[in-house]
Amino acid sequence: MSTVISNAVNAVATLASISTVDKVGRRTLFIEGGAQMFLTQVIIGIAIAVKFGVSGNPGELSKGFVDGLLACICVYVAGFAWSWGPLGWLVPSEIFPLEVRSAAQSINVATNMIFTFVIAQVFTTMLCHLKFGLFFFFAFWVLIMNIFIYKYLPETKGVPIEDMHTIWQKHPFWKKYVLQDKGIAMDKEGHDDV
Repeated sequence: MSTVISNAVNAVATLASISTVDKVGRRTLFIEGGAQMFLTQVIIGIAIAVKFGVSGNPGELSKGFVDGLLACICVYVAGFAWSWGPLGWLVPSEIFPLEVRSAAQSINVATNMIFTFVIAQVFTTMLCHLKFGLFFFFAFWVLIMNIFIYKYLPETKGVPIEDMHTIWQKHPFWKKYVLQDKGIAMDKEGHDDV
């Protein structure tokens, strides 16, 4: 039943993301969802540490404890489903110039799949060794992800794809890595106008 509940939360939160992403912006959803994910990972880690300890034997689990964990998991799933889940695919499609978009998206998809595969392979081993510490491990990485978004990702809401180069040129960090426009006029085929 808990799987049905968390999957329903996932579906509803993804629909919420679809309806709000252009109103509130990508950065806002990333940061809010990341904060939600971080806090619930920490809360779940603490709850399991207190109840299970390092022995892994919780004794009798009360209905309130189980319901509380399920609620935290649902809050985590909702945070992921309206932020990092869908936006991890949307934002990369918006930030790359047309000339490299397909190659960049291919790299994005491959990287995502590789890390998903690696985490799936090592998760059980990590859980056996880290126990409740696994939640703190993932909370740490969610925090790093949020800091990265806060410092390095420009808002792409309402920005036409053709204007992304200008956004990168004006960004406090990325501007030193982006070629500045030299004022060369291009015709529709991309050739210099002479």
